[in-house]
Amino acid sequence: MIAETFDIQIIENENSNLAEFDFNNIIFGRQFSDHMFIVDYKDGEWQDARVVPYEHLNMSPASSALHYGQSIFEGMKAYKKDGDVFLFRPRDNAKRLNASAERMCMPALPEDLFMEGLTTLIDKDRGWVPDVEGASLYVRPFMFATDEYIGVKPSDTYRFMIFTCPVGKYYSGAVNVKIETHYSRSMVGGTGFAKAAGNYAAALYPAKLAQQQGYHQLIWTDAVEHKYIEESGTMNVVFQVGDTLITPPASETILAGITKNSVINIARKWGMKVEERSVTVAEIVEAAKNGTLKEAFGAGTAATIANISMIHFDGTDYELPPVEQREFSAKVLKELDDLKRGKVEDTFGWVMKL
Repeated sequence: MIAETFDIQIIENENSNLAEFDFNNIIFGRQFSDHMFIVDYKDGEWQDARVVPYEHLNMSPASSALHYGQSIFEGMKAYKKDGDVFLFRPRDNAKRLNASAERMCMPALPEDLFMEGLTTLIDKDRGWVPDVEGASLYVRPFMFATDEYIGVKPSDTYRFMIFTCPVGKYYSGAVNVKIETHYSRSMVGGTGFAKAAGNYAAALYPAKLAQQQGYHQLIWTDAVEHKYIEESGTMNVVFQVGDTLITPPASETILAGITKNSVINIARKWGMKVEERSVTVAEIVEAAKNGTLKEAFGAGTAATIANISMIHFDGTDYELPPVEQREFSAKVLKELDDLKRGKVEDTFGWVMKL
């Protein structure tokens, strides 16, 4: 429940495109809903909370976020079944946003303000939540610095916003990945655990090089020895070796993934052996060689489960078993989808019905 209420002004969008929107032909991340939520931080407090029509921002060229990178975000989704709208673990997103804010020297956003802004916006645009197989409403909360000042220091003012867009599948099929042993996405003492915009910008060039070589994404390794596996692309990574799920734990360099946490909690509920521990490149390559690597997948909000069909390391491509033969990832994907849409009992208390 939301413990505190806030005065949120609502301004109607009088030029809605909802009636013309084709929910059977959704382009991921390109078509946006009618409204957005905004609240500003100034004079040491969050104020002027409002839901307004989706529109472009008016920013100063001197806005400090553009120059010094104080910008963080979250990713989550809303789902619909028979007219009911559901959110999946939204307070976990609020908590993680504030963990990112602390690392990036930004003010904490009250969780209740996050939740009320979120639910007010989603309820206002509930017609934009697809009731189509494989589709959902992507929700993007984010915060950025707004000082008009050229000087390296934390901003005194900030803006928090949420906007949404209907989405379909992120990946059309399984992906081929390359284990990266030169470039790094994060290091101990850095910002790897935060959802900071700069983390993703720094990863684009190495990912582009891998794509030019025919791979969809990278498996990132530690920045010191490139010996330990960390993440896959923009997602946490999970392996099934024999009858055991193995995944690197959240750390200073690895994002605390809400989807991955859900996967491993469900796996444990089913009685499956799960190990959250350091995972070496060598053990995964050896498992691929000897046939004990049964499954590998990325776990994240956009794709939920992104099966990995091939792993490249040191000049060799290692093919994994066909996706059709993978029991766990198919089963856990269905379970997560059913949970998010209110089709099965939520014994974890993760799902919020609007």
